[in-house]
Amino acid sequence: MAGGDVKINIIFWSMYGHVYRLAEAVAEGAREVPGAQVNLFQVPETLSDEILAKMGAVEAKGQFAHLPVATVESLAEADAVIFGTPTRFGMMCAQMRAFLDATGGLWRRGALIGKAGSVFTSTATQHGGQESTILSFHTTLLHHGMIIVGVPYSEKGLMVVDEVSGGSPYGASTIAGPEGSRHPTENELAIARFQGKHVTEITRYLVLGKKSL
Repeated sequence: MAGGDVKINIIFWSMYGHVYRLAEAVAEGAREVPGAQVNLFQVPETLSDEILAKMGAVEAKGQFAHLPVATVESLAEADAVIFGTPTRFGMMCAQMRAFLDATGGLWRRGALIGKAGSVFTSTATQHGGQESTILSFHTTLLHHGMIIVGVPYSEKGLMVVDEVSGGSPYGASTIAGPEGSRHPTENELAIARFQGKHVTEITRYLVLGKKSL
């Protein structure tokens, strides 16, 4: 790693593109920090093409088909990992869970200890797991010894009450609607950009601090 560069890997799973759009915004924010190397990865798909077609997700997933598929080393090589997942009954989706369940080797060698970790999400409804999905995700990060970074209230978008909006001190989020027709609002995207930038700034402090010891 040259100079003060830090590597930020954004690893997500998205079906209809809502989480992907947040991931793009997180990446935009992270790239505002000098020296940030920002990469986007999608986690491996567990559903067949036939099932995805029946769910009407094939065209939507084509938006990010060009992105590489994450491996467990995509976690180990980064200084910080920002995860994106839709909610499934108040918790992360099965695809993300399967990916994380394959990280036992990283846990055994302590490969993620001291790295920054952060999470963003989407839900179908306003109270459909916006907070519980991120909070339950944190449990896995803590088992890996990661340093959890959220979204402090210096991001004023968290205080917006005159419109329906995702976003909490735990992480950025969006509300997709029961049929997936609602797209992330500018306030939700602004919170995601803030999250990306904030995590990257914290990571620079962590990396540069280690170098100075």
